[in-house]
Amino acid sequence: MPLDQLNSPIIYFDNAATSWPKPAGMMAAMINYNEQIGGSPGRSGHHRSLDAGRIILEAREALAELFGCDDSLRIAFTKNATEALNIALLGILSPGDHVITSGMEHNSVMRPLRYLEAQGVQVSVVSCSDDGRLDTEDVRAAIWPHTRLLVVTHASNVTGTIQPIADLGKIAGHHGILFCVDAAQTAGALPIHVGEMAIDLLAFSGHKSLLGPQGTGGLYVREGLEKQLRPLMMGGTGSRSEFEGQPDFMPDKYESGTPNTIGLAGLGAGVRFVLAEGVEAIRSKEEGLTARFLTGLAALPGVTVHGPPNAANRTAVVSFNIAGVSPSEAALELDEHYGILCRPGLQCAPAAHRTIGTFSRGTIRFGFGYFNKDEEIDLSLEAIRSLAGGDAPH
Repeated sequence: MPLDQLNSPIIYFDNAATSWPKPAGMMAAMINYNEQIGGSPGRSGHHRSLDAGRIILEAREALAELFGCDDSLRIAFTKNATEALNIALLGILSPGDHVITSGMEHNSVMRPLRYLEAQGVQVSVVSCSDDGRLDTEDVRAAIWPHTRLLVVTHASNVTGTIQPIADLGKIAGHHGILFCVDAAQTAGALPIHVGEMAIDLLAFSGHKSLLGPQGTGGLYVREGLEKQLRPLMMGGTGSRSEFEGQPDFMPDKYESGTPNTIGLAGLGAGVRFVLAEGVEAIRSKEEGLTARFLTGLAALPGVTVHGPPNAANRTAVVSFNIAGVSPSEAALELDEHYGILCRPGLQCAPAAHRTIGTFSRGTIRFGFGYFNKDEEIDLSLEAIRSLAGGDAPH
């Protein structure tokens, strides 16, 4: 029989989709906004509105510190990384342009690119190794005279494979190509410095390793690039209200409509937690969990692990398969009988699954987070051992 899921403890290994639990300060910040402020930022002159604006400014400044950005106004808030990537891709590319991407991208990159391809943008998808690694020389060879943009995920949401972002940034800069990075899986989990990595556009999610609530994210835009980057939508910004034309300055150009202030209060608190703990410490903890899990899986017959064998070359994301058990079957068993929550299937990244040879079956994906523990890893290995041996409880 399934566990009593309301009363039994769970092991949450779906942090690659959304992180949980969150720091206590995240919810406290959201409650404080709702109970003590409640105003609309930039839309009024009263003190509650000014307090709301201050919350957004503080969240922006925390993110700028995290990403090594000198000017926090270079960060525009969005509802998620997908919206940020749509602003970047639809805003910078036009028919006749050429864009390069990798064979490990999430559909948040691939779907806008396929849409643009139908409008006359030329798309080159550079193949990766079977563990998801992108070779910089293959990227260099894919550059054409009219290449406009290189867009690459910092780390795969399927295998956790970390791409050589700093090297790719140097290549793009040398050839005068704009460089866009999808940091949905890495913002808060790996060190990111937009200047040192020569990143022109950085899309990030707020609800994963930044430990904020769902419905938050953003786009860093390198200084001056906003003059070339078209907005995805237009409307009221609370600024220059006397003009009917869309503002042309950051971040207002990309922040039309009333913002998710309560969500950004939570995001700011999540980012401040990350800064206080330190990205390096977070990375060390998650890498240790990943290494422990990979070592345990290697001893289990019938289990195939996808992606880099070394935890140092991946984020805390592990995809695997169990012989004779479909990913969806395995995930259901893990949930109902062991209280282990994970993500089966294609994880919205069919290109990545084609690269690693798991399309269309998919994988079982475990995504570890900062709040997971060694004993949870060990319990999950015992559960997988049981499934692989065909003696799961019924």
